[in-house]
Amino acid sequence: MFDIRPVGYVIGLLVAFLGAMMLLPFLVDVAEGRGHWPVFVESGVITMLSGGLIALACSNGVKEGLSIQQTFLLTTGVWLALPVFGALPFVIGETDARYVDAFFEAMSGLTTTGSTVFSGLDDMPKGLLLWRGLLQWLGGIGIIVVAMVFLPELRVGGMQIFRAEGFDTMGKILPRATQIASQISVIYVSLTLICALLYMLFGMEAFDASVHALTTIATGGFSTYDASFGAFTGPLEYVAAIFMVLAALPFVRYVQLINGSTRPLFRDAQVRGFVLVLVLVVLSSAGFLMLRFGYGPEQALREALFNITSILTGTGYASVDYMGWGAMMVAVFFFLGLVGGCAGSTACSVKIFRYQLLFASIRVQLKRIRSPHGVFTPRYEGRPVSDDVLSSVMSFFVFFVVSMGILSVLLSATGLDFVTSISGAATALANVGPGLGDTIGPAGNFGALNDTAKWLLSAAMLIGRLELLAVYAILTVNFWRA
Repeated sequence: MFDIRPVGYVIGLLVAFLGAMMLLPFLVDVAEGRGHWPVFVESGVITMLSGGLIALACSNGVKEGLSIQQTFLLTTGVWLALPVFGALPFVIGETDARYVDAFFEAMSGLTTTGSTVFSGLDDMPKGLLLWRGLLQWLGGIGIIVVAMVFLPELRVGGMQIFRAEGFDTMGKILPRATQIASQISVIYVSLTLICALLYMLFGMEAFDASVHALTTIATGGFSTYDASFGAFTGPLEYVAAIFMVLAALPFVRYVQLINGSTRPLFRDAQVRGFVLVLVLVVLSSAGFLMLRFGYGPEQALREALFNITSILTGTGYASVDYMGWGAMMVAVFFFLGLVGGCAGSTACSVKIFRYQLLFASIRVQLKRIRSPHGVFTPRYEGRPVSDDVLSSVMSFFVFFVVSMGILSVLLSATGLDFVTSISGAATALANVGPGLGDTIGPAGNFGALNDTAKWLLSAAMLIGRLELLAVYAILTVNFWRA
């Protein structure tokens, strides 16, 4: 019989931890003096009590390891339970948000999507602004752990190719796993602090720098202003671009780096591929802006670098309304959002390594067509790629495209126009943030969408962040029979 207690115990502890994190925005609200602090007292008490009771009720079923079914359920259950409680400050707080909007915002935060339903951010209590940033920051480090521990073990979308770089298996958590996890946490916190300090050095106020550092390193994109990063110009855009790139690289490479091994970072195929794509698109886009709109070289490079890096990494900041850059650039932004960063980073979307494996497989198929009797094997970083890895990658691409198509149709059925439907589906599944068009584009937000569309997009953000297959697996009958 399937035992749900070990899963419930872990989820309960994490929910209680989320409630404890509400102490930080509580303190900020107390310092601001606007009388908004009771919101986080109420939300924190409800969240910690609920999480504690869930953990207590399930504590008699705790085991040293989890089965494969329990691991699947845990990965999905955590990302479903935390937004339920993370939404409470928005419902109780000054936003007076309906629960559908609050849940959408919390899900967008924890999945580091960055889509928002709120306007009037400039006047929102600082506690709520910090809470939005904390949700993304917690989601960012959480997805690194999921990517390094759970997804390789679950053989999701070719992620098993990185198992040797991660934590072994879920049922065998050894000191090595604990050491790597602690080092990743230190690196994550350190990058956040350095980013905040540089933001302040180049002109941001301390609070804005802190929140933007949280959402930059998480590649989440929540801002403290309705204008997003358009409220800041100049050197700050370069600082943000640098840290978005750093956050989109595999964190396990940083662990190797601080342990004295520099070669893995620079020889990593997905790192080289990510940087190559970024450089080529930024330079060509900057040239286009100079030729088409008469931008100066520095402005063209800065705006292209910032906005393209933001979309490619799935951060979702916007410093300008790039919808005005013409149809060709809009198409570039749409497809860039479907690329993503590296596996084992806070970046989202399809990920560079899957495209590399896909192209390796295509090259082999073309060689087989030319030489039917030849023996050709796809390789990644010089190593042969097994058939089960390629099968996982192909399945991921099929599921992603089919899911995006079905979601687009469902969104259209709610009354949304074609551009909003297709870009909304893409940005939710890829966890990018802004969509395209006047409604959900970089100059708008998701607040005007109907409730059905918001629930659909919330589900899509969860599915996309957990690499699709991890969620779809628990929806099958065989999963519950196992």
